[in-house]
Parts: sequence; structure tokens; C-alpha cells
Amino acid sequence: MASTHTVARQAKHAGERTAANPALEILERAGYVVRGVLYAVMGALALGLALGIGGQATDPSGSLVLITQNGAGKFLLIGVVVGLAAYALWGFVRAIFDPLHRGDKAPGIAERLGFAWSGIAYTSIVLFALRLLVGNSASRRDSTQSTISSVLTLPAGKWVAIGIGLVALAVGIGQFVVAYKATFKQDLKRTEMKKWEKDLVDSLGRMGMVARGVTFSLVGWFVIQGGLNQDASKVHGYGGAFVFLLGQPFGHVLLAAVAIGFIALGLHSFACARWIRLLSEKA
Repeated sequence: MASTHTVARQAKHAGERTAANPALEILERAGYVVRGVLYAVMGALALGLALGIGGQATDPSGSLVLITQNGAGKFLLIGVVVGLAAYALWGFVRAIFDPLHRGDKAPGIAERLGFAWSGIAYTSIVLFALRLLVGNSASRRDSTQSTISSVLTLPAGKWVAIGIGLVALAVGIGQFVVAYKATFKQDLKRTEMKKWEKDLVDSLGRMGMVARGVTFSLVGWFVIQGGLNQDASKVHGYGGAFVFLLGQPFGHVLLAAVAIGFIALGLHSFACARWIRLLSEKA
């Protein structure tokens, strides 16, 4: 009888073969494109708000609603569902099979947990897109606020909310570290890139990570405050973070800088669609 270790190893190899399917990897690259569009639209809307020329404070789901409100909306939604479902799966693949070589030490495990969280987050956007596809009306409620409101009804919900806020705050701080170290460089097929492409993509990635660091840190702080006060109205997601920045001294400048960072993050995601190393290409 095969040992438990042997069975587990065989199951892992079978999972790797499935995840490395060429058709699936094409869809994962398409997922990077969809992700890039959502972030770029979100950033452009925030930039318009900062410049006083329209725009709005929203999140990736809000961007999805806006770009699918036209005659081709159904077809766009189908593309979003397929692409982001593959990208969400890629989050779990990165966490389980470690094709980006984060390792089994504490920092690597933390990053791999972040990849798993990415898979969960984008799965929620896929489910949101499916609701739109079947004709459900789009909710404009702050999803972060709604989630924490539900959490606060649980036993010890206050402490769960505080824990979630601390994790989000830690992720935000981690984004600044990623921006400083530019660890995303190792995830790209840099031998296929020209020097100017490397420099441009690295700059876009750093700008995007700083923007995410600011936003995640603010969201984490809002969630902690909501937990401490047991008041979900104090909790805000991306949109609330943008509005908060706008209300600060030099708020238009602050929001414009973060908005440009999200546009850069969208462009960096397009670059990842071209050059990211997938499971079949791991070194």
C-alpha cells in the first residue's frame, strides 16, 4: 500500500500537470489583462475626481459595473468571468505549488498566503460578475463595510474585525516593502525583455505597489476602528480610502498621486500578461 507521503506527492504532481495546462495558462494571462483594465479604470476615475473633472471613488467591482454598462456588456462580463476565474485560480496555484519560488520560510509563507488571499478576493469579483450576468442589479454598497457589518454580528466579532484590520494593515505595509525591494522582478521572464522595458515595468510596479500600500493601510485602519467601536459605519474600502485622501490637506495632490499609482498598477498587470512566469515556465 502506498504511503501517505507517496499519495500526497502523486496528488501534487497531478495538480501541477492540470494547472500547467497551456489553455489554462493562456486564460491566466488574459486574467492579468482584465485585472489591469479594472485597476486602470479605477485609477482613472479617482484621478478625474482629484482633478475636479468628474470621476468617482470606487473599487474593482465598481469599475466592472461601469465598463459593462453598454450594449456589449454581456459579452464583456463573460470575458471578465473567464479571465478573472483563471486569475483567481492562479492565485491558489502560486500559493500551493510555489512557481514563483517564495519558499517555505516565514517571509515566503506570508507571500504565499497573500497569493491565496488574492485567489479568494478575485473569486468574489467573479461571483459579483456572475450576478450581473444573470441580471441581478449591481449593488453600490461598500463591500468591505458590508463584510465587517456581518462579522460584527458574530460572537467575538469585534476581535475578528480587529484581526482582519491588522492583517490588511500588515498587507499595506508589506506593499511598501515590495515596492522598495521590487521583488516582483523575479517573477518576470526578464531575459525576453529589453532594458527600457525592464526599467519601465519596474517603475510601474513600484508606483502601483506604493498606491496599494497607501490604500490597504487606510482600509486596515478603518476596519480596526470599526472593530474597536463595534460600528461598521466607520469601515470603508477603496472608495472610502480615496475620499479620505481627498479630504486631507493637499488632498487633491495626494489622491492624484495614488490614482496615478493605480493606473500604473493596471499597466504593470498588462506587462505581467506578457512576461509573467507561469507554472510550466518555473525556473
